[in-house]
Amino acid sequence: MTTAQMIETPRKTVKRRDRITGAVIILLGLVVLFFFNSGQTSETISTFMMTPGGITRGAVGNWLLPTRLVLMAIGGILIFLGAYQFLFGMGNRVNLLLGIASLLFVASFLIYVSAGKRLNLASLFNSALLMAVPIALASFAGILCERAGVINIAIEGMMLMGAMVGSIVGSITKDIWLALAAAMLGGGTLALVHAWLCVKYKVNQTISGTVINIFSTGMTSYISSMYLQNIQSLNKTPRFPNVSIPLLADIPFIGPILFNNSLFVFAMLILVFFLQFVLFKTRWGLRLRSVGEHPKAADTLGINVYKTQYTAVILGGLLAGFAGAYFSLGSVGRFDEGMTAGKGYIGMAAMIFGGWNPINSMLAAILFGFADALAASVSILGAGIPGQFINMLPYILTMVVLAGLVGGHSSGPAASGIPYTKEGS
Repeated sequence: MTTAQMIETPRKTVKRRDRITGAVIILLGLVVLFFFNSGQTSETISTFMMTPGGITRGAVGNWLLPTRLVLMAIGGILIFLGAYQFLFGMGNRVNLLLGIASLLFVASFLIYVSAGKRLNLASLFNSALLMAVPIALASFAGILCERAGVINIAIEGMMLMGAMVGSIVGSITKDIWLALAAAMLGGGTLALVHAWLCVKYKVNQTISGTVINIFSTGMTSYISSMYLQNIQSLNKTPRFPNVSIPLLADIPFIGPILFNNSLFVFAMLILVFFLQFVLFKTRWGLRLRSVGEHPKAADTLGINVYKTQYTAVILGGLLAGFAGAYFSLGSVGRFDEGMTAGKGYIGMAAMIFGGWNPINSMLAAILFGFADALAASVSILGAGIPGQFINMLPYILTMVVLAGLVGGHSSGPAASGIPYTKEGS
């Protein structure tokens, strides 16, 4: 292949991606104009309530929007943006364009489902944030492990074990902080087993994670059915109360959503920036990422690959245990069989969607949480669209990102999942 052909091939790929992206945005615009706007009249009003129910701090009046006019405007903007992308392309700004188009489409959908009705937008966002917490924490755990070169699909099992251990310890001691520490220790113990199998004995990392998930599901189900359901005193733990941050909670609209929340929401917001800084701005983070990308080179430079991987996996397990504690200590105040409901796996999807970056992964987790909250709201409003269809949209987007059809591609650390063997050992 000549140099000219090598240059031409990426150009064709970019051009094809531009056209696919543009066509998708145009299609979204047509859906808004001819489906969402169908049957709307000039008198139809969409009402958005801007303060969560039962909260007086940071209260804001309702928004009243003319449904038909706004939908026509959004549909026209989407078609214009799609046509521009199809004909000329946005270059490196295509992800920004996709973000804007997605926000416009979601806004149009909210206007459509609330046509002639009332939708509490603030409660929807607050629910999305709460539902995103375990997903985001699970994605952080996955990032720590995979950035060090270890795939950890056992996060689901670690979360489930953390939820149960935290509930039992909290029920016995009535000390919620001790319960939280126990939940993290439960996840960290399973992570130690996973690291021991994968790092020392080079066991297939996917198989190790699957075995741990099966063990956790069986063990927690057995203890729950034999003891927790029969001895109520072992399954009645205190819950973390909501905390209202002075002054910040009084900010209109944003205050009640962000700053009147549980410990786990604040922990997620702190952890995302802490991890972003540690991974990309510190020497420890650079060493961790080098182990995940090229362990042999890292070993040559004097970095202890095995120790780094053990540390990353155990830290990820502690985070997974913390995420599991959200269910028993931060949500319902008890343990139920399978209560994590696959959130560990969804966290892995958010990690991939976010490109193994903490901030992007948290945004992806909020997208997943928003889909869950929106599905519940749509079913209540009776919009005629199955909630299951809305729930599956984030997964479709994840597959699209993985395929690289729109907005680029997604690939993890180069050495992730590949056991490292030190020369001479």
